[in-house]
Amino acid sequence: MRLSEENESQAQINIVPMIDVIFAILVYFIVSTLSLTRLESLPVNLPGATTAQLQNAPPVTVSLDRQGRIAVNREIVPLEQMKARVQALVPPGQSTVVVINADRDASYGQVVAIMDQLRQIPGVRIAVATQRP
Repeated sequence: MRLSEENESQAQINIVPMIDVIFAILVYFIVSTLSLTRLESLPVNLPGATTAQLQNAPPVTVSLDRQGRIAVNREIVPLEQMKARVQALVPPGQSTVVVINADRDASYGQVVAIMDQLRQIPGVRIAVATQRP
């Protein structure tokens, strides 16, 4: 038995759960973009230095990990090809900072070999990356 047509409620779409989902997605994207770091080199454990100075973002990064792999802007290259790769990235007639990211457990001889190759390129200034303790 039906009492009246007025008691029947009309179908409604509740948008509150949809808004909650949108906000959850928005928070996820905000948090994930804040946690992104700029990866310019291989993952290395940098040594600490109390006199370290903050530099502007350098255009060229040479990395040396503890296994002895060398990378120019995250692209692994042998030592013999490193000089040519860096020369291709340095604009002619301009001074460019090349940052060396060497693992603290890397071979000192390899770091010197990298620095020797970089000093032969005109317009290159060498910086060594460290961590503040």
